[in-house]
Amino acid sequence: MKYRSLALLSTLVLSAGLAACSSSGDTSDGVGDGRTALDVWLMRDSVSAGFQKEFETGFEKAHPDIDLKIQIQEWEGIGEKVTAALASNDAPDVIEVGNTQVAQYAQSGGLTDFTDRVDELGGDDWLKGLAEPGSYDGRQYGIPYYAANRVVIHRTDLFEKAGVDPAGIKTRDQWIDATRRLDKGGTQGIYLPGQNWYVLSGFVWDEGGDLATKSGGEWKGGLDSPEALRAMDFYQRLQALGKGPKDSDEARPPQAEVMAKGRVAQIIAVPGGAKVIEEKNPELKGKLGFFPVPGKTADRPGAVFTGGSDLVVPVVAAHQEEAFTFIRELTGDAWQKKLAVAMSYVPNKTTLAGAVSADPGTAAMAAGAVNGHATPNTPQWAAVEAKNPIKEYMTAVLTGGDAESEAAKASRTITDTLGSDS
Repeated sequence: MKYRSLALLSTLVLSAGLAACSSSGDTSDGVGDGRTALDVWLMRDSVSAGFQKEFETGFEKAHPDIDLKIQIQEWEGIGEKVTAALASNDAPDVIEVGNTQVAQYAQSGGLTDFTDRVDELGGDDWLKGLAEPGSYDGRQYGIPYYAANRVVIHRTDLFEKAGVDPAGIKTRDQWIDATRRLDKGGTQGIYLPGQNWYVLSGFVWDEGGDLATKSGGEWKGGLDSPEALRAMDFYQRLQALGKGPKDSDEARPPQAEVMAKGRVAQIIAVPGGAKVIEEKNPELKGKLGFFPVPGKTADRPGAVFTGGSDLVVPVVAAHQEEAFTFIRELTGDAWQKKLAVAMSYVPNKTTLAGAVSADPGTAAMAAGAVNGHATPNTPQWAAVEAKNPIKEYMTAVLTGGDAESEAAKASRTITDTLGSDS
């Protein structure tokens, strides 16, 4: 499910720990001094203690009638906790949720509809990978908060030795050519595990396909489309230029730790993976660089899965207008720029990418984010990920299975799993 995926992204992206945060125990309308107590749930690693303190001080100064109470939640078990809160009579006023979780909460009717206020929030510039999964049945329930996505982390010394200029890698064909030149002398051109389905998804989107599509109110698996089959063919060619396992994903073993051993030229990961590599092998400090996943053509970076969060307001929340004020501030340009720099996140708007230009890893991430996507926007997608026929399909093809028949089998499983949402 998405929150586990983003928790992994966050672990790699962040290096700073969080201090204990304030409690939201007081859910009354006032706090004894005439102010409104606004209860907010933010997720672990969403903000640092320093940023949280700065934001709380600035927010309460600008809105002296509101007493902001932020409680940090853990990703583990958060789905059940949010579901219970939405069904209660004393839910928090604002909740941070994973961008791909919004549909399942909106389906229950438990979220406030912000469709009429999108323009007020600058919605025209929102990242597609945050905004689209934040909507359900044509209505906007989730407000984009921040994003993270994968880039190519590479060894600058190995690229230089092979005569490869990373700045010149703009297309998939150029990437294949460069990786082939790097795959020699005991060095893997790229370490790409066989079940990294998020990377495959990007290639599918680049080809114009999708993991599943909806027509006539019914969902159908899309891995057997011509576009998705071309994507799998490219994945297979790229994966062959290294020794990545065909039957496991990027977490088994952790790919950053594999790269830290010194014989890998590239991995596809969030930029924070570089910190893990340097911690495991200090000799590589200063020898790592970043560039966006290349696209089919030079004028557009490759498509990537956008991990990240949206902010939602429960219908039963007591302070609807104050909740909107909080969202407007935290997702507004001024605080988004500060958040991006403090946390190495991609801001929620394409127009704010310049805020992270001084950080090479985050800048590469922001460049790729303009072609960001999310998984199919249906509450049942979590059930697909639980079974994950995509991983099984990838391993089957990489170990010699027929791509068309294996794709058809996986697509049928996706169709059947999504059927309950038809």
